[in-house]
Amino acid sequence: MKVRSVVPMRIAKTGYIVMSVALFSSGVLFVSVPDISMQIIGKLLGAIMILFGCFKLVGYFSKDLFRLAFQYDLQFGIIALILGAIILLKPSDVISLLFVAMGIVLLADSLFKIQIAVDSRKFGIGKWWVILTLAIISGVIAVVLILRPSESARILTTLLGATLIAEGTLNLFVAITTVKIIKHQYPDSIEGDCFEMEDENR
Repeated sequence: MKVRSVVPMRIAKTGYIVMSVALFSSGVLFVSVPDISMQIIGKLLGAIMILFGCFKLVGYFSKDLFRLAFQYDLQFGIIALILGAIILLKPSDVISLLFVAMGIVLLADSLFKIQIAVDSRKFGIGKWWVILTLAIISGVIAVVLILRPSESARILTTLLGATLIAEGTLNLFVAITTVKIIKHQYPDSIEGDCFEMEDENR
């Protein structure tokens, strides 16, 4: 039986790392320059969400060894694609809701990562607690962004930047620690075949 191609897994992991760095860098930009134009913020975030959504879908269908980092990425990838497209196509209509929408999406991702941290512990991944800690920090900042403690665009942009920094760091750590690529991984069907052979032998 042919081994499974590792190309999709490598694309997904590399994409995750690149997009995590993009999220982190965007966060640093927003924190450093909180007076940046809302139109620029919308276009940048829209493009990032679309690309991230694509990589998440690739990751979901790549069938990596542990199935931890990408296990919820079918739903999240679709949401990211839709949100990114809306932000890019209708920036003037959604700019007032941009911060809340991003906060909700990033909060949802943080909650998924908390579950990944729990599953990582079961798999024996020693750094599971780092994933848990980063997910909680990212989630708390996202909640603050959703609640919008101020109507000041400057403060909201800074909060969005802090959320992106935390989210970028979280996704980068998850990709590095939980996505394992091996060259001789067989398709899942072999497991079913083995079980059938065992039943026949009985």
